[in-house]
Amino acid sequence: MFERVLVLAPHTDDGEFGCGGTIAKLVELKKTVYYAAFSSAEKSVPENLPRNILRTEVEEATKVLGIEKENLILYNYEVREFPAHRQSILEDLIVLKRVLKPDLVFLPSLRDLHQDHKTIAEEGIRAFKNSTVLSYEIPWNNLVFSTHCFIRLSEENVTKKVEALKCYRSQANRYYANEPFIRSLAKTRGTQIGTEYAESFEVIRLFLE
Repeated sequence: MFERVLVLAPHTDDGEFGCGGTIAKLVELKKTVYYAAFSSAEKSVPENLPRNILRTEVEEATKVLGIEKENLILYNYEVREFPAHRQSILEDLIVLKRVLKPDLVFLPSLRDLHQDHKTIAEEGIRAFKNSTVLSYEIPWNNLVFSTHCFIRLSEENVTKKVEALKCYRSQANRYYANEPFIRSLAKTRGTQIGTEYAESFEVIRLFLE
């Protein structure tokens, strides 16, 4: 029922972690998927790597998931400083709403502890209040997360999520950036609904035709 989908990622890789399997499934179903990342977190890149490496990596990762190159949108907000730029972010989101006209939007949880994630969640809900909005799961940032909605995933969907995240070689040292963790979470969410794999979401707003 959804045809135009927008994934809002505070930083490159957040969208893949939160809903990479779902992105792969939606592309497989011939839906139009857009991915907007608001920071390539240059201040957080290891000193021995190029400052723009995350921009290169998100291009590779979204290609693996099947997102068209022209549907990847990158902004240049400084990592950890989103709250100071709340109004500019909202204005960018309103432009995305007007130009892309998404009927389904994915964004972080309102209860995400990271200040950048929380800002995108709050301003995203404000901008897209007339679209269906689902919050994705980032376990290391969520003290609590309500599993309101599940999307069933195939083995191929999960494999594409894993392969997309492997494109982030600069982030490979993160303790959660590994295949066993990614698969175990998908397996856990699948077990909750009696299927092999799934991703879970909080329902912020739901419009049914």
